[in-house]
Amino acid sequence: MPQDFWVSSGYRLLERDADGRLVPGDEYLRLQLARPELLPPPEAGPGERHLHARLLERPRLAVTDADLLGVEDADARDNWRAWLHFRDRLLAAGSLEACYCAQFRQPAVDVAPPFVDLLAQAIVRGLLEGTDDPWLARAGELFFRRQRVSVEGGQVLAADATTIEAYAETGGFGAVGRLLRQQDTPLAPASLDVMGAANATAYFLRDERHAFLLDLSPAREGARALARVLERWVAHLVGVRVAIEPVARIDDERWRWHVGLDAESTALLNALYRGEPVSPEARARLVALFRMRFEDPADAAPAVAGLPVYLGLACGEDRTLRLKPQNLLANLPLARAA
Repeated sequence: MPQDFWVSSGYRLLERDADGRLVPGDEYLRLQLARPELLPPPEAGPGERHLHARLLERPRLAVTDADLLGVEDADARDNWRAWLHFRDRLLAAGSLEACYCAQFRQPAVDVAPPFVDLLAQAIVRGLLEGTDDPWLARAGELFFRRQRVSVEGGQVLAADATTIEAYAETGGFGAVGRLLRQQDTPLAPASLDVMGAANATAYFLRDERHAFLLDLSPAREGARALARVLERWVAHLVGVRVAIEPVARIDDERWRWHVGLDAESTALLNALYRGEPVSPEARARLVALFRMRFEDPADAAPAVAGLPVYLGLACGEDRTLRLKPQNLLANLPLARAA
Protein backbone atom coordinates (compact mmCIF):
# COMPACT_ATOMS: atom_id res chain seq x y z
CA MET A 1 0.00 0.00 0.00
CA PRO A 2 1.44 3.45 -0.88
CA GLN A 3 2.78 5.38 2.07
CA ASP A 4 2.82 9.09 2.78
CA PHE A 5 6.10 10.54 4.00
CA TRP A 6 8.17 13.74 4.12
CA VAL A 7 5.21 15.91 5.08
CA SER A 8 7.62 18.82 5.53
CA SER A 9 8.34 18.74 1.79
CA GLY A 10 4.94 20.29 1.11
CA TYR A 11 4.33 17.81 -1.68
CA ARG A 12 0.65 17.43 -0.78
CA LEU A 13 0.19 21.19 -1.22
CA LEU A 14 1.46 21.17 -4.80
CA GLU A 15 -0.47 20.72 -8.04
CA ARG A 16 0.79 19.14 -11.26
CA ASP A 17 0.66 20.75 -14.66
CA ALA A 18 -0.05 18.95 -17.93
CA ASP A 19 3.60 17.83 -18.13
CA GLY A 20 3.61 16.42 -14.60
CA ARG A 21 5.63 19.30 -13.14
CA LEU A 22 4.98 20.49 -9.59
CA VAL A 23 3.21 23.86 -9.46
CA PRO A 24 3.39 25.99 -6.28
CA GLY A 25 0.30 27.60 -4.82
CA ASP A 26 -0.39 29.83 -1.84
CA GLU A 27 -0.59 26.94 0.63
CA TYR A 28 2.87 25.76 -0.36
CA LEU A 29 4.20 29.28 0.25
CA ARG A 30 2.42 29.45 3.59
CA LEU A 31 4.13 26.21 4.65
CA GLN A 32 7.48 27.90 4.06
CA LEU A 33 6.40 30.87 6.14
CA ALA A 34 6.16 28.47 9.06
CA ARG A 35 9.84 27.55 8.76
CA PRO A 36 12.01 28.48 11.79
CA GLU A 37 13.98 30.99 9.71
CA LEU A 38 10.81 32.97 8.92
CA LEU A 39 8.48 32.34 11.86
CA PRO A 40 8.89 35.33 14.20
CA PRO A 41 10.38 34.24 17.56
CA PRO A 42 8.85 35.42 20.85
CA GLU A 43 11.25 38.36 21.00
CA ALA A 44 10.49 39.55 17.46
CA GLY A 45 9.47 43.17 17.04
CA PRO A 46 6.13 44.46 15.71
CA GLY A 47 7.56 45.19 12.25
CA GLU A 48 8.65 41.59 11.71
CA ARG A 49 5.37 40.24 13.08
CA HIS A 50 3.35 42.55 10.85
CA LEU A 51 5.25 41.51 7.72
CA HIS A 52 4.80 37.83 8.55
CA ALA A 53 1.06 38.27 9.15
CA ARG A 54 0.61 40.15 5.85
CA LEU A 55 2.40 37.42 3.92
CA LEU A 56 0.42 34.67 5.62
CA GLU A 57 -2.72 36.40 4.38
CA ARG A 58 -1.31 37.10 0.90
CA PRO A 59 1.78 34.94 0.22
CA ARG A 60 2.34 36.58 -3.19
CA LEU A 61 2.30 40.09 -1.75
CA ALA A 62 4.87 42.47 -3.25
CA VAL A 63 7.26 43.49 -0.47
CA THR A 64 9.17 46.74 -0.76
CA ASP A 65 12.54 47.72 0.64
CA ALA A 66 10.67 49.96 3.07
CA ASP A 67 8.71 46.95 4.30
CA LEU A 68 11.95 45.05 4.91
CA LEU A 69 13.54 47.98 6.70
CA GLY A 70 10.65 47.75 9.14
CA VAL A 71 11.95 44.34 10.29
CA GLU A 72 13.90 45.14 13.44
CA ASP A 73 16.46 42.31 13.45
CA ALA A 74 19.20 42.39 10.80
CA ASP A 75 19.47 38.59 10.55
CA ALA A 76 15.70 38.32 10.13
CA ARG A 77 15.84 40.93 7.35
CA ASP A 78 18.45 38.84 5.54
CA ASN A 79 16.26 35.73 5.88
CA TRP A 80 13.28 37.59 4.48
CA ARG A 81 15.27 38.92 1.53
CA ALA A 82 16.53 35.43 0.72
CA TRP A 83 13.05 33.90 0.91
CA LEU A 84 11.37 36.65 -1.09
CA HIS A 85 13.99 36.28 -3.81
CA PHE A 86 13.36 32.54 -3.86
CA ARG A 87 9.59 33.01 -3.90
CA ASP A 88 9.79 35.38 -6.85
CA ARG A 89 12.12 33.05 -8.75
CA LEU A 90 9.79 30.11 -8.09
CA LEU A 91 6.61 31.90 -9.14
CA ALA A 92 8.26 33.27 -12.28
CA ALA A 93 9.49 29.79 -13.25
CA GLY A 94 6.02 28.30 -12.87
CA SER A 95 7.11 24.94 -11.47
CA LEU A 96 9.58 23.58 -8.96
CA GLU A 97 11.39 21.64 -11.67
CA ALA A 98 11.76 24.71 -13.90
CA CYS A 99 13.04 26.79 -10.99
CA TYR A 100 15.52 24.09 -9.96
CA CYS A 101 16.88 23.49 -13.46
CA ALA A 102 17.16 27.22 -14.18
CA GLN A 103 19.48 27.65 -11.22
CA PHE A 104 22.05 25.35 -12.80
CA ARG A 105 21.74 26.69 -16.33
CA GLN A 106 23.00 30.12 -15.35
CA PRO A 107 26.54 31.23 -14.43
CA ALA A 108 25.90 31.13 -10.67
CA VAL A 109 23.18 29.84 -8.38
CA ASP A 110 21.44 32.85 -6.86
CA VAL A 111 18.99 31.07 -4.55
CA ALA A 112 20.14 30.26 -1.02
CA PRO A 113 21.19 26.57 -0.56
CA PRO A 114 18.37 25.69 1.88
CA PHE A 115 15.82 26.61 -0.78
CA VAL A 116 17.60 24.55 -3.42
CA ASP A 117 17.31 21.62 -1.01
CA LEU A 118 13.60 22.35 -0.51
CA LEU A 119 13.09 22.13 -4.25
CA ALA A 120 15.03 18.86 -4.48
CA GLN A 121 13.10 17.35 -1.58
CA ALA A 122 9.71 18.10 -3.09
CA ILE A 123 10.78 16.95 -6.55
CA VAL A 124 12.13 13.63 -5.24
CA ARG A 125 9.00 13.21 -3.12
CA GLY A 126 6.98 13.56 -6.30
CA LEU A 127 9.16 10.98 -8.05
CA LEU A 128 8.43 8.55 -5.23
CA GLU A 129 4.70 9.16 -5.04
CA GLY A 130 2.83 5.87 -4.73
CA THR A 131 5.80 3.85 -3.48
CA ASP A 132 5.71 1.57 -0.47
CA ASP A 133 9.46 0.90 -0.70
CA PRO A 134 11.30 2.32 2.33
CA TRP A 135 14.68 1.81 0.63
CA LEU A 136 13.76 4.25 -2.12
CA ALA A 137 12.60 6.81 0.43
CA ARG A 138 15.75 6.54 2.56
CA ALA A 139 17.98 6.72 -0.54
CA GLY A 140 16.02 9.76 -1.69
CA GLU A 141 17.10 11.66 1.42
CA LEU A 142 20.61 11.91 -0.05
CA PHE A 143 19.28 14.35 -2.64
CA PHE A 144 18.67 17.06 -0.04
CA ARG A 145 20.36 16.10 3.25
CA ARG A 146 24.05 15.86 4.13
CA GLN A 147 25.32 12.45 5.18
CA ARG A 148 28.21 11.29 7.35
CA VAL A 149 30.00 8.18 6.07
CA SER A 150 31.66 5.43 8.08
CA VAL A 151 33.01 2.02 7.17
CA GLU A 152 32.19 -0.75 9.62
CA GLY A 153 32.77 -4.43 9.01
CA GLY A 154 33.05 -3.89 5.28
CA GLN A 155 29.81 -1.89 5.15
CA VAL A 156 29.81 1.66 3.77
CA LEU A 157 27.25 3.34 6.00
CA ALA A 158 25.65 6.74 5.42
CA ALA A 159 24.08 8.46 8.41
CA ASP A 160 22.15 11.72 8.35
CA ALA A 161 24.74 14.36 9.30
CA THR A 162 22.31 16.63 11.13
CA THR A 163 21.03 13.70 13.17
CA ILE A 164 24.58 12.68 14.07
CA GLU A 165 25.41 16.24 15.13
CA ALA A 166 22.26 16.46 17.26
CA TYR A 167 23.08 13.14 18.94
CA ALA A 168 26.59 14.38 19.67
CA GLU A 169 25.13 17.46 21.33
CA THR A 170 22.16 15.95 23.16
CA GLY A 171 22.81 12.21 23.30
CA GLY A 172 19.50 11.76 21.48
CA PHE A 173 17.51 13.25 24.37
CA GLY A 174 16.73 16.68 22.95
CA ALA A 175 16.83 19.72 25.24
CA VAL A 176 17.19 17.50 28.33
CA GLY A 177 20.21 15.81 26.81
CA ARG A 178 21.73 19.18 25.94
CA LEU A 179 21.34 20.30 29.55
CA LEU A 180 22.94 17.11 30.81
CA ARG A 181 25.84 17.57 28.39
CA GLN A 182 26.36 21.09 29.72
CA GLN A 183 26.48 19.66 33.25
CA ASP A 184 29.02 17.02 32.13
CA THR A 185 26.55 14.26 33.02
CA PRO A 186 27.54 10.98 31.31
CA LEU A 187 24.99 9.78 28.77
CA ALA A 188 24.65 6.31 27.30
CA PRO A 189 25.96 6.36 23.71
CA ALA A 190 23.16 6.62 21.17
CA SER A 191 23.15 4.26 18.22
CA LEU A 192 21.34 4.46 14.89
CA ASP A 193 19.89 1.41 13.21
CA VAL A 194 21.28 0.13 9.93
CA MET A 195 18.34 -0.29 7.57
CA GLY A 196 17.81 -3.97 6.85
CA ALA A 197 15.13 -6.45 5.87
CA ALA A 198 13.89 -6.79 9.44
CA ASN A 199 13.40 -3.10 10.20
CA ALA A 200 13.02 -1.29 6.87
CA THR A 201 9.23 -1.01 7.08
CA ALA A 202 9.63 1.06 10.25
CA TYR A 203 11.02 3.87 8.10
CA PHE A 204 7.56 5.22 7.35
CA LEU A 205 6.78 5.44 11.07
CA ARG A 206 9.75 7.75 11.67
CA ASP A 207 10.77 9.04 8.25
CA GLU A 208 11.43 12.62 9.33
CA ARG A 209 13.55 11.53 12.26
CA HIS A 210 16.30 10.60 9.76
CA ALA A 211 17.52 7.88 12.08
CA PHE A 212 18.39 5.02 9.71
CA LEU A 213 21.87 4.25 8.42
CA LEU A 214 21.93 3.35 4.72
CA ASP A 215 24.41 0.76 3.47
CA LEU A 216 25.90 2.00 0.20
CA SER A 217 28.10 -1.07 -0.41
CA PRO A 218 27.76 -2.12 -4.08
CA ALA A 219 25.91 -5.37 -3.48
CA ARG A 220 23.51 -3.99 -0.87
CA GLU A 221 19.95 -2.78 -1.18
CA GLY A 222 20.83 0.81 -0.25
CA ALA A 223 23.08 1.29 -3.28
CA ARG A 224 20.52 -0.34 -5.57
CA ALA A 225 17.80 1.92 -4.19
CA LEU A 226 19.91 5.01 -4.80
CA ALA A 227 20.44 3.85 -8.39
CA ARG A 228 16.67 3.56 -8.87
CA VAL A 229 16.05 7.09 -7.57
CA LEU A 230 18.82 8.45 -9.78
CA GLU A 231 17.14 6.80 -12.77
CA ARG A 232 13.85 8.52 -11.97
CA TRP A 233 15.60 11.85 -11.45
CA VAL A 234 17.26 11.69 -14.88
CA ALA A 235 14.05 10.61 -16.61
CA HIS A 236 12.02 13.41 -15.02
CA LEU A 237 14.45 16.32 -15.22
CA VAL A 238 16.66 15.41 -18.18
CA GLY A 239 14.02 13.63 -20.23
CA VAL A 240 15.94 10.46 -21.10
CA ARG A 241 15.58 6.95 -19.76
CA VAL A 242 18.69 5.35 -18.28
CA ALA A 243 19.56 2.18 -16.38
CA ILE A 244 21.94 2.54 -13.44
CA GLU A 245 23.62 -0.22 -11.43
CA PRO A 246 26.12 -0.12 -8.55
CA VAL A 247 29.62 -1.44 -9.29
CA ALA A 248 32.60 -2.12 -7.07
CA ARG A 249 35.20 -0.58 -9.40
CA ILE A 250 35.79 0.75 -12.88
CA ASP A 251 37.67 -1.86 -14.87
CA ASP A 252 36.80 -0.83 -18.38
CA GLU A 253 39.14 -0.14 -21.30
CA ARG A 254 36.23 1.65 -22.99
CA TRP A 255 35.86 4.20 -20.17
CA ARG A 256 35.02 7.41 -22.00
CA TRP A 257 32.78 9.44 -19.72
CA HIS A 258 32.05 9.89 -16.05
CA VAL A 259 30.03 12.24 -13.86
CA GLY A 260 30.94 13.00 -10.28
CA LEU A 261 27.86 13.38 -8.10
CA ASP A 262 29.79 15.75 -5.82
CA ALA A 263 32.97 17.82 -5.92
CA GLU A 264 35.11 15.14 -4.25
CA SER A 265 34.15 12.34 -6.62
CA THR A 266 34.56 14.61 -9.64
CA ALA A 267 38.19 15.29 -8.70
CA LEU A 268 38.89 11.63 -7.89
CA LEU A 269 37.35 10.27 -11.09
CA ASN A 270 39.16 12.88 -13.16
CA ALA A 271 42.47 11.80 -11.65
CA LEU A 272 41.77 8.10 -12.14
CA TYR A 273 40.67 8.66 -15.72
CA ARG A 274 43.90 10.50 -16.51
CA GLY A 275 45.96 7.77 -14.86
CA GLU A 276 47.27 10.08 -12.16
CA PRO A 277 48.36 8.64 -8.80
CA VAL A 278 45.61 8.63 -6.18
CA SER A 279 46.45 7.89 -2.56
CA PRO A 280 44.76 4.97 -0.77
CA GLU A 281 43.14 7.48 1.59
CA ALA A 282 41.60 9.36 -1.33
CA ARG A 283 40.42 6.15 -3.00
CA ALA A 284 38.76 5.13 0.25
CA ARG A 285 36.66 8.29 0.13
CA LEU A 286 35.09 7.15 -3.17
CA VAL A 287 32.23 5.42 -1.37
CA ALA A 288 29.98 4.48 -4.29
CA LEU A 289 30.30 3.87 -8.03
CA PHE A 290 27.59 3.30 -10.60
CA ARG A 291 27.49 2.26 -14.24
CA MET A 292 24.85 3.98 -16.33
CA ARG A 293 23.64 3.17 -19.83
CA PHE A 294 21.13 4.96 -22.02
CA GLU A 295 18.03 2.89 -22.72
CA ASP A 296 17.99 4.44 -26.19
CA PRO A 297 21.57 4.76 -27.50
CA ALA A 298 20.39 7.60 -29.73
CA ASP A 299 20.00 9.75 -26.60
CA ALA A 300 23.77 9.65 -26.01
CA ALA A 301 26.33 11.87 -27.70
CA PRO A 302 28.03 10.07 -30.62
CA ALA A 303 31.35 9.84 -28.75
CA VAL A 304 29.81 7.61 -26.09
CA ALA A 305 27.01 5.89 -28.03
CA GLY A 306 26.75 2.31 -26.80
CA LEU A 307 29.29 2.92 -24.01
CA PRO A 308 28.60 3.14 -20.28
CA VAL A 309 28.80 6.35 -18.27
CA TYR A 310 30.24 6.00 -14.77
CA LEU A 311 28.90 7.91 -11.77
CA GLY A 312 30.83 8.46 -8.56
CA LEU A 313 29.92 9.51 -5.04
CA ALA A 314 32.56 10.46 -2.49
CA CYS A 315 32.89 11.97 0.96
CA GLY A 316 35.32 14.65 2.04
CA GLU A 317 38.17 14.27 4.47
CA ASP A 318 35.72 15.00 7.29
CA ARG A 319 33.62 12.02 6.08
CA THR A 320 30.76 14.32 5.03
CA LEU A 321 28.94 13.36 1.83
CA ARG A 322 26.91 15.91 -0.12
CA LEU A 323 25.19 14.50 -3.19
CA LYS A 324 24.75 17.11 -5.93
CA PRO A 325 22.04 15.72 -8.21
CA GLN A 326 22.25 18.87 -10.31
CA ASN A 327 25.48 17.50 -11.79
CA LEU A 328 23.35 15.09 -13.81
CA LEU A 329 21.56 18.01 -15.43
CA ALA A 330 24.69 19.59 -16.85
CA ASN A 331 27.24 16.83 -17.30
CA LEU A 332 25.54 13.91 -19.02
CA PRO A 333 26.77 13.32 -22.61
CA LEU A 334 23.48 13.92 -24.41
CA ALA A 335 22.98 13.78 -28.16
CA ARG A 336 20.97 16.99 -28.17
CA ALA A 337 23.86 18.84 -26.53
CA ALA A 338 26.46 17.52 -28.98
